[in-house]
Amino acid sequence: MTLYVYNNVEWPEFRWDSAALAQQLGAVRKRQGQLLGWMKNLGYDLQQEAELETITEEIEKSSEIEGESLDREQIRSSVARRLGMDVGALTQAERNVEGIVDMMIDATTKFDEALTSERLFGWHAALFPTGYKRLQPIRIGAWRDDRDGPMQVISGPMGKHLVHFEAPAASRLDEEMKQFLVWYNGELEIDSVLKAALAHLWFVTIHPFDDGNGRIARAIADMTLARSDGTSQRFYSMSPQIRADRKGYYNILEETQKGTLDVTAWMHWFLGCLDRAFDGANDVLASVLKKASFWKLHVQEQFNDRQKSMLDKLLNGFTGKLTRQKWVKITKCSAITAYRDISYLIERRILVQEPAGGRSTSYLLNTDFEKESRTHWSAE
Repeated sequence: MTLYVYNNVEWPEFRWDSAALAQQLGAVRKRQGQLLGWMKNLGYDLQQEAELETITEEIEKSSEIEGESLDREQIRSSVARRLGMDVGALTQAERNVEGIVDMMIDATTKFDEALTSERLFGWHAALFPTGYKRLQPIRIGAWRDDRDGPMQVISGPMGKHLVHFEAPAASRLDEEMKQFLVWYNGELEIDSVLKAALAHLWFVTIHPFDDGNGRIARAIADMTLARSDGTSQRFYSMSPQIRADRKGYYNILEETQKGTLDVTAWMHWFLGCLDRAFDGANDVLASVLKKASFWKLHVQEQFNDRQKSMLDKLLNGFTGKLTRQKWVKITKCSAITAYRDISYLIERRILVQEPAGGRSTSYLLNTDFEKESRTHWSAE
């Protein structure tokens, strides 16, 4: 029988080597402060745009970690509505997208409120609004009951699957979650960034729900980091970094689950991931400034609503290649209208045509505008 971390007689008395983490924690804290300082110096509109991109990326990648692909435009539209942002025509979001957005916004905007079992049940219900995942029923508004056997995290085909971890028995969940929530809501002498790391690990270890445990664990970590920042505005996101190193993420979780109560290695991994999240935040900021530069440079242009919408999609990172057929489908206009829209933008040197012609003709933003934009901003 495999012994897991919760089988230790001292569970859940986690410990770590503070001295071994001190330098790394100090460096992460410094970058955290620098990023928040830079963001405060931006105007309100740019702050909102950065927050919109950050939360959208967090939700998209957190779902991808669990093997679920959500429509980015639906996520972005749903987040924009909750932030009260005018981003033009909004895409109607499906119920499961609205649900995960509700969870993330609640976690980060109400970061200073207590985390309770009722609140967690609400988050879980939001993730599974139909009470099903695909065709499988999900137990909503209650901890799992293990009626179909113990909760196991596995990989590979059934019959040849590998068990990475087995969670505590359902009979332990009331007491386990009570203990976790008392700790989380209490005033313990622990750095708030390390608390985010430990909260993530502890919740995943308990695995109290039938499904959605990973996404809720990451929401709890984000909530704790918002407390650390002292602001509900999110300017950095860990899930894209976890998604990029998903194998490393699951490996360190598995190693920790089968180890002792010394979680120094997990803390080290979490801090490294958070440090990479600040690199990602710099990329988001660069993208936001690029978009602001574009619109400021072309403020005198008489774009119609279709052109504004499509240019915004290109600036946000259009998936695939933009063709006339896609323009027609997305903007719901005729082929001749799409031709006129695109031709105008080419004449104004805003779009450029890729070399291949015929039906495969596609269009890109003219990258020369970036140089013009830098000149425009530096001249002010």
